[in-house]
Amino acid sequence: MSLNKNNILLVFWVLVSSYINAQNNQNIKKDSITVELLEDVIITATRTKRQLSSLPLPASIVLKKDLEAINAVRLSDILNEQSGLITVPDFGGGEGIQMQGLDAAYTLILIDGVPLIGRSAGTLDLDRITVGNIKQIEIIKGASSSLYGNEALGGVINIITETPKYGINGSLQQRTASFETYDTRADIGYKNDQFSISGFINRYSSGGYDLNNNSVGNTVEPFENYTISSKATYHFSDKTDVFFSGRFFTQQQDYIASESLQGESDINEWNMHSKLTHTFNDKWESSLEFYVTNYRASEFLDDTSNNTRFSEATFNQTMIRPEFRTVYKASEKTSYIAGIGYTYETLDRTYFNEKPQFKAPYVYAQYDGNPLERLNVIIGARFDNHNVYASQFSPKLALRYEISPKLAVKGAVGYGFKAPDFRQLYFNFTNATVGYTVVGYDVVSEVIAQLAAEGQIANQVVPVSTFSSELKPESSLAINIGFDYQPTKTLSLQANLFRNSIDNLIDTRVIANKTNGQNVFSYTNVHEVYTQGVEFSTTWKIIKNLQFSAGYQLLFAKDKAAEKAFDNEQVFARENPSAPSFQLESSDYFGLFNRSRHMANGKLFLHIPKWNINTNIRAVYRSKYGIADSNGNGYLDHYDNFVSGYTIWDLAINKTMYKHYTFGFGIDNLFGFTDAQNISNIAGRIIYGNLTIQF
Repeated sequence: MSLNKNNILLVFWVLVSSYINAQNNQNIKKDSITVELLEDVIITATRTKRQLSSLPLPASIVLKKDLEAINAVRLSDILNEQSGLITVPDFGGGEGIQMQGLDAAYTLILIDGVPLIGRSAGTLDLDRITVGNIKQIEIIKGASSSLYGNEALGGVINIITETPKYGINGSLQQRTASFETYDTRADIGYKNDQFSISGFINRYSSGGYDLNNNSVGNTVEPFENYTISSKATYHFSDKTDVFFSGRFFTQQQDYIASESLQGESDINEWNMHSKLTHTFNDKWESSLEFYVTNYRASEFLDDTSNNTRFSEATFNQTMIRPEFRTVYKASEKTSYIAGIGYTYETLDRTYFNEKPQFKAPYVYAQYDGNPLERLNVIIGARFDNHNVYASQFSPKLALRYEISPKLAVKGAVGYGFKAPDFRQLYFNFTNATVGYTVVGYDVVSEVIAQLAAEGQIANQVVPVSTFSSELKPESSLAINIGFDYQPTKTLSLQANLFRNSIDNLIDTRVIANKTNGQNVFSYTNVHEVYTQGVEFSTTWKIIKNLQFSAGYQLLFAKDKAAEKAFDNEQVFARENPSAPSFQLESSDYFGLFNRSRHMANGKLFLHIPKWNINTNIRAVYRSKYGIADSNGNGYLDHYDNFVSGYTIWDLAINKTMYKHYTFGFGIDNLFGFTDAQNISNIAGRIIYGNLTIQF
């Protein structure tokens, strides 16, 4: 039988149908089917424990059992299957997350409530994060700067790591997959009434892959990385706990620019996190937290034709953050939270004129209560004072009203901000091969004066005086309105209308022409953009042990200046370079680059207790999107070339034997979709097998 879509889906459907019939035959002898639904608890949305189903915010949870069911190994594996999220590759091959149409730079990534750093070009590479020791992943959509400050303009993803069970326990897993990909991980933990400690190690490697045989080097070069982490908790008493954790990540990867330019890139990251928590009484609890992290990356290229060092670059970022937080529980349904902290960041990077420092004390407060029996209200705000950019005040309001036990409406409005990063302020880079220059906003006057003195400036496009004021943070007003509907115990429906309006978008612009025919670029606040749309998701427990879930997002992401240009009949296009140009209409404007109008997902999970088998089939659809202006008018319109829409199908099956041994098999990208020209993070069909041993 050939490996095609119809055959594989037919086999899976036969298996599901057989199980349904068997279950129905058993149910004839039963009065009812027992359904157990446990409430998921989420922390990220309010920084206190809340039931997910009662939140007034658009939020979701991915549980450990979901990660195990699909045999995920990296964070990008699971986030791609969540409604309204898509991973997109950056120019360096890393994968960032796009949420509600907002770029990866606008989503804050946390591990156990503290942020990861190392965004060399705005993207935090999700492939750095293994899922082997994850308890759950919490996803909050919409501006969350009222609690988390910078980078939470679009939302927050918090990765909660596992804690050990009582006694000694652990696991080992080995996975082998296509493209010489291997994932090996081990964890061990111990817990008693007073003390718990756990350790985790993961090795992940790949032989890389090449989607274009006509290019030099591979699409993704071979790499190897390791993650080592540990955490411990000690209970001094029933009221006082102390927590420590540490994490270390290292990666080495080949770096090939041409036949004669070859080298390596290295990443080393570590963090340490400690927290002392004391409960004074039933109402008051306080914690003192200290977090420090460092991200160091380096790369070099050697010219093999003459055995010389062609280029090398380093990136060394450090963050230190102490924070004091207090929670007051006025009643069972009313709580207040307040915190004060200080963020210190520094970056030592090649192509910087200086070693900048960011210093930002902050304070925040939040009320979470039920002024009416059916009404939940969250009101919060945060103030960030910064030594470089303008101080930010970030308020948020969220409401949820329970119309009936089955139906609730909810809405949230919040302010988020994204501060100018070090690169946008202090960069000073000239491409040695092509000859263009990129300059940070705060060093424009110094660099332009130097280039002019060297006779490299042919024409000044933007006066240097334009850069005398501060580069403003990007800001967003996010609105989310939706409902939760659960007509039966086995069926739930959610819908959410959203709009993110971003002001002071930081973009690149030409500020000068060089005598070599190239340009000098810098950063400036130029655009106002918005993303808006609707999201739907549903979960249906068809029968016991058989569950279907699905999600859909409709997205419109546009630049207001572009809309105005189209409305004013100022935009033209041509079918081909030799054809005459023609005027475009307002309806011809498609929107921002790299955004799909439609995204959808569907998942069918089947558990067969008699055979100790879990199996599932999953599909993710992304409609067409544009990545470049192909007709030269500077905008993405319907006459440009688009990346065609596609669907990725994944299949997984796991069988447990003797309680402690689980064998897994699966095929990711079942039908082998690739797009060598436009999509670098989809390698093709991946066949894998894994063995997990629990003890």
